[in-house]
Amino acid sequence: MHPFKYIAPENIDQVLNLLSEYGERARLLAGGTDILVQTRTGRFDLDALIDLKHIAEATKLILGPESLVLGAAVPCYQIYENPEIVANFPGITDAASLIGGIQIQSRASLGGNLCNSTPSADGICPLIVHNSTANIVGPNGPKSIPVAAFCTGPGKNILAKGEFLVSINIPTPKSGFGSAYERFIPRNEMDIAVAGVASSIQLSDDGNTIEAARIALAAVGPTPIVAETSNQFLIGKQPSEESFYEAAELAASAASPIDDMRGDIEFRQKLVNVLTRRTLNTALKRARSNS
Repeated sequence: MHPFKYIAPENIDQVLNLLSEYGERARLLAGGTDILVQTRTGRFDLDALIDLKHIAEATKLILGPESLVLGAAVPCYQIYENPEIVANFPGITDAASLIGGIQIQSRASLGGNLCNSTPSADGICPLIVHNSTANIVGPNGPKSIPVAAFCTGPGKNILAKGEFLVSINIPTPKSGFGSAYERFIPRNEMDIAVAGVASSIQLSDDGNTIEAARIALAAVGPTPIVAETSNQFLIGKQPSEESFYEAAELAASAASPIDDMRGDIEFRQKLVNVLTRRTLNTALKRARSNS
């Protein structure tokens, strides 16, 4: 690793100019818990590290009537220490409290977790089941895309040359909404999910019917997987162990895991089945308490 510049711009235009100047030899720092390790191990050969924590749009946390806006550099602890976010965005809170340990959570951000784009990332699937959008700026101006479409491969995403993530927009759920995220790790010292599942449920006004559902799978494919067949199956169903069992079977079928030292294909598919049922049940409890 050779010496590189640390630059702390103060507005979006300065970031764009720096990205144009340094090109592929620049990387952005939101929390730094991944990029600094990756640089030290030689994954990136940098001339400039651009810190986003002085950019107002990247550090804002706004909880409005229609949405929660999370700047790309908002650290995880600010999420789970906010009672309103805990009450209204439980799946997001689950993820924020799982990313690394407490010291990591004082720096790591969901924006950085998204841009790192690893298949096992804990933050991406909860963002997906909350119907979140990524707010991006670049040389051609701003744009927003669904988080579900953000990742394109292991460690890869849709950000084009000169673009960067500014913030994430998460719609405020209606009454009767619940969400949850769980993962399996073989031991606490190994903070990489073997499999993870996020689920969300929107109940009808009487609480007897599922109006909408979203299930997203982590660490069982090259990108986070939206279990669309499960989602469609649950719509119109009564929330029950039987319907959740079938949805979990469909979710396991949607997974496309690999064999590696942390688990084989069959084991990961079983984990998806179990975690889907667990997160659906937790989401249901939260939805009923939120009605």
